[in-house]
Amino acid sequence: MAGVDGRERCAWAGSAPEYQAYHDEEWGTVLHGDRELFERLTLEAFQSGLSWITILRKRPAFRTAFRDFDLETVAGFGPADVRRLMGDSGIVRNQRKVDAAISNARAALELPAGLDRLLWSYAPPPRPAPPSFAEVPATTDESVAMAKDLKRRGFVFVGPTTLYALMQATGMVDDHLAGCWRASG
Repeated sequence: MAGVDGRERCAWAGSAPEYQAYHDEEWGTVLHGDRELFERLTLEAFQSGLSWITILRKRPAFRTAFRDFDLETVAGFGPADVRRLMGDSGIVRNQRKVDAAISNARAALELPAGLDRLLWSYAPPPRPAPPSFAEVPATTDESVAMAKDLKRRGFVFVGPTTLYALMQATGMVDDHLAGCWRASG
């Protein structure tokens, strides 16, 4: 789908300005760093059952509420922080997801080599750009294995579909469609 700038994009990128910016600037771009990946992991978990546009629009409030996703800070959140988060209309107020974010920060701090190294260890080799979204899987063997490993290490709200979305968002896989100006293969 060609945008007003004449660039071909994945069709979903044209449905809202936030989607186009996210598509052009972030989705599928290689991302490293424990804090950065913790933010994306947390946002993907909060997105579960919701539209991604909801999360994109609330992302500034999430960053404020979760103290810029600093692992040690979030891991130290206690009952008063949970009450604060559950009262914050700027974020998605879901008790299980709030608890998961705190639990996952604690689990991430226990990883000997860090969150970045663990998550990226599941990145598959590059593959050709898919011709259509019908060719893009919801899960892969790698996202299933990643989910199993993270759960074993105490992470929650980390199913294979959520983790495949994380892999797409952080450039572990490139699912920009063939013909999209962002596609690498």
